[in-house]
Amino acid sequence: MSLDFDIHESNLIKDVWILRPSVNEDLRGNIWTSFLKDEVEKLIPENLYFKHDKFSSSKKNVLRGIHGDVKSWKLVTCVFGEILQVVVDLREGSSTYLKWQSFKIDSNNLQSVLIPPRMGNAYYVSSENAVYHYKLAYSGNYLDAEDQFSFKWNDERIGIDWPVSSPILSFRDR
Repeated sequence: MSLDFDIHESNLIKDVWILRPSVNEDLRGNIWTSFLKDEVEKLIPENLYFKHDKFSSSKKNVLRGIHGDVKSWKLVTCVFGEILQVVVDLREGSSTYLKWQSFKIDSNNLQSVLIPPRMGNAYYVSSENAVYHYKLAYSGNYLDAEDQFSFKWNDERIGIDWPVSSPILSFRDR
């Protein structure tokens, strides 16, 4: 079994990395590696490492985000179902400020996206159900929802081309 990754930087937003694992299939299904410490942690600043993982289960038409904070690196993927992953550059002064990039992630297009601090993270669930995985690296304590920033999912300045006009949203995301 191979543990290879195809790792490349986004061609739209600097410091965003796309990781595609090699997938081994046979008559039982498939298997892939989602994280290799030595490969992934060389993409984040020295003295940082991944501290914890989170999972989120959502149903069809749920849109989560746009959220972020000033210190967390997030390695995100969809481990079940299908999502449209969106990353927004919210670093004021960046040449790609307010630009966004989307990634379809499902069982046919397995990939993870490494999102640096000061970037917005959002996703839309297009399958009946989906399970989303976050792997987080940061210094100090974790910044939970009350310490994060949020932008409206349909902020006109950003102009994300979502595949839905009336998603299911949390109070925070409205």
